[in-house]
Amino acid sequence: MENGKKGIVMSGIRSTGFLHLGNYFGAIRNYVRMQEEYSCYFMVADLHSLTTHPDTKELKPNVHRVLAENIACGLDPEKVALYCQSHVYETAELYLLLNMLAYKGELEKTTTFKDKVRQHPENVNAGLLTYPVLQAADILLHRASLVPVGKDQEQHLEMSRNFANRFNHRYGEVFPEPFAFNFGEALIKVPSLDGTGKMSKSENQYATIFLSDTDDLIRKKIMKAKTDAGPSAPNMPMPDYIENIFLLMKLVSAPDTIQKFEEDYNKAAIRYGDMKKQLAEDMIQFVAPIREKAESIRQDQAYLKRIMEMGAEKARISAAATMEKVREAIGLKYY
Repeated sequence: MENGKKGIVMSGIRSTGFLHLGNYFGAIRNYVRMQEEYSCYFMVADLHSLTTHPDTKELKPNVHRVLAENIACGLDPEKVALYCQSHVYETAELYLLLNMLAYKGELEKTTTFKDKVRQHPENVNAGLLTYPVLQAADILLHRASLVPVGKDQEQHLEMSRNFANRFNHRYGEVFPEPFAFNFGEALIKVPSLDGTGKMSKSENQYATIFLSDTDDLIRKKIMKAKTDAGPSAPNMPMPDYIENIFLLMKLVSAPDTIQKFEEDYNKAAIRYGDMKKQLAEDMIQFVAPIREKAESIRQDQAYLKRIMEMGAEKARISAAATMEKVREAIGLKYY
């Protein structure tokens, strides 16, 4: 990685599902900015996905799609280490060593573990229990101190700090403490189209705009977005589901377009059908180039292979240097 950059950033990218608008504005857009100023390690978390026993025939197409979509959004494999977790064998070694510092009681208390046990009581495997340890290994392997995470991952990040501190206390200073990092800005939550919560992969598919959606599907989804008969008098407060449509518009539409519809709303003269049509066209203009670029990358198997090899090489140089220090600190060097 280049010298003279501000610090080391590490983030994991899920290896399943399709990326959506929430992923783009909540995370990837920040990654694209970070790559200019920081040494960045962005990892596709394929080993993590094995804890839920997926159909592994899907792994390869899923990993290829996630890589292609992230690159299409602006991540530059030349500037960052973009790699698969399973290609960096040092991860497993550090995971094993950190497991010696992790306690059953604290692992059982994590919110995600308790959730998974409730959802899949028949599949409470050791990998599920030690998921936060593998996550800590991913971060500490690069001695990263900056980790872009959402609110739902802050508990795991705190555990990574605990494991780093325990290791340093027991064996000597090797790891910096990792902290949440999001460019000092409030994280953008992209609202869903059905007026409830935020866009996500698992909830109502029709309420989420995926970066792989066709133009027609985008139109269909946006035209179904929840609206009402419109304000009955000027300057009425806006219901949250209408506010959501304006929020989506602010992500992809021109400022004068937004201003026009805001003025129409305040005059009680807004036509939601026109607003949704405009939003749909602006959304298509935003999503279509990403979808087309991702599709052409996915078709180029030779390019994807080269990207994965290059990313793994960068990640393994960093990982090997860390593991050298780890073995030395523990006393695992006998000659």
